[in-house]
Amino acid sequence: MKKALITGITGQDGSYLAELLLEKGYEVHGIIRRSSSFNTGRIDHLYKDSHINGVKLFLHYGDLADGSNLARLIEKIKPDEIYNLGAQSHVRVSFDVPEYTGDVVGLGTIRILDAIKEAGIKTKFYQASSSELYGKVQEVPQKETTPFYPRSPYAVAKLYSYWITVNYRESYDMFACNGILFNHESPRRGETFVTKKITRGLARIVTGKDDCLYLGNIDARRDWGYAKDYVEGMWLMLQQKSPGDYVLATGEMHSVREFIEECTKLLSIDLQWKGKGEKEVGIDKKTKKEIIKIDPRYFRPAEVEQLLGDPTKAKKLLKWKPKTTFKQLVKLMMEADLENEGVK
Repeated sequence: MKKALITGITGQDGSYLAELLLEKGYEVHGIIRRSSSFNTGRIDHLYKDSHINGVKLFLHYGDLADGSNLARLIEKIKPDEIYNLGAQSHVRVSFDVPEYTGDVVGLGTIRILDAIKEAGIKTKFYQASSSELYGKVQEVPQKETTPFYPRSPYAVAKLYSYWITVNYRESYDMFACNGILFNHESPRRGETFVTKKITRGLARIVTGKDDCLYLGNIDARRDWGYAKDYVEGMWLMLQQKSPGDYVLATGEMHSVREFIEECTKLLSIDLQWKGKGEKEVGIDKKTKKEIIKIDPRYFRPAEVEQLLGDPTKAKKLLKWKPKTTFKQLVKLMMEADLENEGVK
């Protein structure tokens, strides 16, 4: 039986990856941080008491900032595959906590890679790289050979992780891959991320719990896919004969504004935009209420205006392709948040 170790198992991607690996018969180990409140909501449906026979999911306390802990876990578990998905993953917040972001997102990766090297085990390593590496894009669409131009502390930390993964692969003959994943969403997305913020916010507005949704740059354009499709791509990277780096993306780009409009269509809201810049508002034509407003606090100090991925390499070598369209993704998320707010 194959064993996998996942950092960030309690996150969106980690929970979907854990499901996938368990379905494939893996024994799955996840690293979770100690918290005074429960933080395992996304994987509670998978977890069983370790005293029960046949359990295949095991959770361990740890932190990407604690190298000795990571080294002990890797030596003890001896995983066949390691997926490093853990991070301080909010781009805007990385400007507020840049040092912490650099420590966890950047140095966390070298702690794992060095632990693998020192343990002397033959494990395959997946590093969760990000389309934020491209930042101020140098070409459209972005592919594996496109130059990076990170525009946030988060992206700069991911840049270090990307290159240290390549460096350890080349220096120590390690099976180490970078997955450069473009934006991928789901009903399990964290509530401070813009897509979830929109679907949850609008669900609360239509149920009368909130009056208005406040957003930042609604003209930013992104390549949005479904997280469940993307974790399959992560797994496929580690099933190849040799390691490599791959872009996972849909090859389609949509603005935050389009995402909002697709949601309001599903809710039968006739949305009208008025004003410009920070004064722009979205009005429900039926009620005449301003339900969308711009709050400059949500602007990034250095904005990334557009990201569009070219997944040709992954399609050709991994035989991977996204299965969920933009409209299907929005519908999935909108329906989930309506249900969360009591609409059946």
